[in-house]
Amino acid sequence: MLEVSRRWQNEWYSKGVFNGDVKEGAPKYFITVPYPYVQGPPHIGHGRTFTISDIIARLKRMQGYNVLFPIAWHITGTPIQSVADRLSKGDAELRDLYEWYVGIYIKDKGEISRIIESFKDPWNIAKFFASHYEEDLKLIGPSMDFTRQFTTGDPEYSSFIIWQYYKLRDNGFITRGKHVVLFSPAEGQAVGEHDIKGGDEINIEILEFNLVKFRLSDGKYLVAATFRPETIFGATNVWINPDATYVEAQVGGETWIISKQAAWKLSFQDKEVKVIRELRGRELLGARVINPVTESWLPVLPASFVDDDTGTGVVYSVPAHAPYDYIALVELASGDNEFSGVARGISPIGIIRVEGYGEWPAADIVKRMGIKSQLEKDKLNEATKIIYRDEYYSGVMRDNTSLAGVRVSEAKEKAIQLLKGKNAWDIMYETEPRLILTRGGNRVIVAVIRDQWFLNYGHPEWKPKIWEAFNSMRIMPESYRINFESTINWLNMRPCARKRGLGTRLPWDNEWVIEALSDSTIYMAFYTIARYVKSSDASKVLSELTSKVIQSNGTDEDALNKLLSFYDYVFLGKGKPLILSEVAEKARREFMYWYPVDQRHSGIDLIGNHLSFFIAHHAAIFPRDMWPKSITLNNFLIRNGQKMSRSLGNVLPLREAVSNYPPDMVRLYMAYEADLENLLDWKDNEVDVVLSRLVDFWRLANEIITMGKASLPTNELTLPSKWLLGKIDRLLITAPKLIESMSIRKYVLESFFNLLSSAEIYMDVKDSLPEFRSVLWEFLGKWLILLSPLMPHITEELWHRMGNSSLISLEKWITPAKEPSDEVDNAVDVVFRTIEDVRELLRLRKEAKLAHIYVGPSSELYELVSFIAVKMEEKKDMGSIIKEASSNPRFNNIKSRIPDVAKRVFNGQIPRNIVSREMELNAFKYFGPVMEKKLGIKIMIHDALNPGQDPANKAKSAMPGRPAIYIE
Repeated sequence: MLEVSRRWQNEWYSKGVFNGDVKEGAPKYFITVPYPYVQGPPHIGHGRTFTISDIIARLKRMQGYNVLFPIAWHITGTPIQSVADRLSKGDAELRDLYEWYVGIYIKDKGEISRIIESFKDPWNIAKFFASHYEEDLKLIGPSMDFTRQFTTGDPEYSSFIIWQYYKLRDNGFITRGKHVVLFSPAEGQAVGEHDIKGGDEINIEILEFNLVKFRLSDGKYLVAATFRPETIFGATNVWINPDATYVEAQVGGETWIISKQAAWKLSFQDKEVKVIRELRGRELLGARVINPVTESWLPVLPASFVDDDTGTGVVYSVPAHAPYDYIALVELASGDNEFSGVARGISPIGIIRVEGYGEWPAADIVKRMGIKSQLEKDKLNEATKIIYRDEYYSGVMRDNTSLAGVRVSEAKEKAIQLLKGKNAWDIMYETEPRLILTRGGNRVIVAVIRDQWFLNYGHPEWKPKIWEAFNSMRIMPESYRINFESTINWLNMRPCARKRGLGTRLPWDNEWVIEALSDSTIYMAFYTIARYVKSSDASKVLSELTSKVIQSNGTDEDALNKLLSFYDYVFLGKGKPLILSEVAEKARREFMYWYPVDQRHSGIDLIGNHLSFFIAHHAAIFPRDMWPKSITLNNFLIRNGQKMSRSLGNVLPLREAVSNYPPDMVRLYMAYEADLENLLDWKDNEVDVVLSRLVDFWRLANEIITMGKASLPTNELTLPSKWLLGKIDRLLITAPKLIESMSIRKYVLESFFNLLSSAEIYMDVKDSLPEFRSVLWEFLGKWLILLSPLMPHITEELWHRMGNSSLISLEKWITPAKEPSDEVDNAVDVVFRTIEDVRELLRLRKEAKLAHIYVGPSSELYELVSFIAVKMEEKKDMGSIIKEASSNPRFNNIKSRIPDVAKRVFNGQIPRNIVSREMELNAFKYFGPVMEKKLGIKIMIHDALNPGQDPANKAKSAMPGRPAIYIE
């Protein structure tokens, strides 16, 4: 099958079978996936997204749509730059990783070493992996148009980005100013998800700490950090970590004592911080500070839980309401050191009244959870969450505060104003999680940046449009809609440029490079015109204009106007292009034909950034009829229960997967193993099980082909043949609906696994059927159409082995004229339910050799069950149905049995969807051999009305859809 796959891939791609060309009047379908970031080879996780999107693209093509399914390569931003920097610095671990990456493609060790050396130039990393990524992607057979590919470092693409950013600036959606951002001090720039190690996997928050200044007797301030300034009324002491390093620092004309780490962080938060001296925490113990609100003096005491890398490394203690503070005070008071006596003299001060707790809620919950030590951090964190939640939503400030009667949820802001009035408040920002690194391995903190360029997603003329565009879209699975809503809600100021990395320079301020997520929002439009703008003449003109605009910081008005006029006409139909008018006309025609994007398929990790930006930028730049129509999503892929990681040695490159297994097996597994919203676990032992079924399919299909073609008979088909052809016809009707609703797993389950089992059952009974060759030929032809979106290589090969000369990939989907009746299926279902009934009995009679099956009681019973089923559909209760049936003369001969039959229909013992007595008997006649094969014993089928052999008098208990069984 591997050789077959390579042959058909060569056929497709060498002839451009899937290239999307404008066909006026033909319905189009434009489907895209996020272009991959090519800093390494693709693995099977990437394969899942490509496979799902390709199933959709192939179905749409077979449904008669003119499909455009393009791809490009993302190389801009800081990730590749960071790799180059780390390799230049001699990072041995990263070098090992990249030697492994390159070794996937190159086997000569000397050549590998030469290539790694070249990676000190980031462009060489991008070029190497972009070239191999296309090769790897083709190995799973996606029906993509590779003629439209580009990289985000191409000058033509930069010209397109320049146009986009001028449109955003002209609309007032780009601003410059002072804003809170994630920042790398070592790299000197704001960072985003693409710049952060694991940024697409962790949820990063910026936290606001309130700083409260406690004055020492010498006029210096010990500055504590808190989330709850309203608790200042209950402060009993201040905690510091005796083993941490603190500093005295000049901050805004005051002398602050804070941790060394805090001073470093605050220096990036729009504060002038000048460190005067360092000191150990223990030097502060025993000092006294004044509470700025209550004006009481508080002792400074030691606590091991205080983290000098969180906030200021100083915490004021509220033991009545903070579990950490309470347990630290208890531990200190019960000890025997110089501060134990001070601690024993401290009594918690309850300042919040909350239902379900006493005067000291922290003491209550510590006791309730059995917490004994500051080291029980998990328990203390949980206790803290519970207390904070309960107090926030239900708490009221007590009378011993100046905020008496105020709800805790409203007290925070009032407390801040109170502290501000006493010059005792400030603010500090921290990341959550605390330790975040860039891809270059440098620390990420929070900074307040001046003169940073931002996209203002919260602009009053932009945010409503974003919501409008989003609300008009289909999101599948629908369960992810809430994730988009959450993202759009908080979307506001976002840095859009960096001082380093690859990419397009901000055209009016060329010290800045547009960052990787901000240059990747509307590139789907660029796909439609890529063929034209990358032609030699157009490429030269656009590249020269791009260079002139950037070098002049946008002051070369002639170059700028020419460039903008070209894209204004192509994408918006505005004015006339001042350059490349012939190219512009062709590009405009392509864009208008293909746009908008009909479906964007992606992994869920991009909801919080790229996919939301994709919606936002389309809403900002394009008219409503060009906004995207739908986004579909799939969850992540792991391997053998663990996230794929080089350190775990479990990363499976896509190239390796399709070398070990047929590409269609890889596609089959990824489409079947999990629903799209669930994690897909690539389990090596289960892959072989799926492979075995694929081999079964391959052998069965080739066996049918070997039998040869025959025409369907003109006389009526036997029941098994109707059953098999009915199944395929039903799936040809339902499969497109399953795929379009993103029920991909169900499509695979029914169209491949279940239908394979049905075909195998038919093969077991075929010798009793005169028409089996013609039926199997008809069935296989339709089955290959049904499976072509899923398994394109194998179906293409089998299609041609059947004597077809066309490509099945370009065949039209077969839609039966009418949906087959369920009657035959229902009849065969009785057989398989009976198999399960016999199997249950055999568990008790392991020595059994023979089973008698009594089928088909009187026709009146069949009529009665049908009558009851109809009345149940009318929502009638059992009592009224029994009464109505008993008064019906049709059932006079079986009147005494009506209550029992009704009860058994209601409780499901007798199926509602029964067939005629004759059809039920017919089903058992044909499928008796299947019963024997599945059960491993001799089966005798009897007509319940004329059983012939009935040693246990079982025939009389046979019911419609529920034969009687006797085991010997």
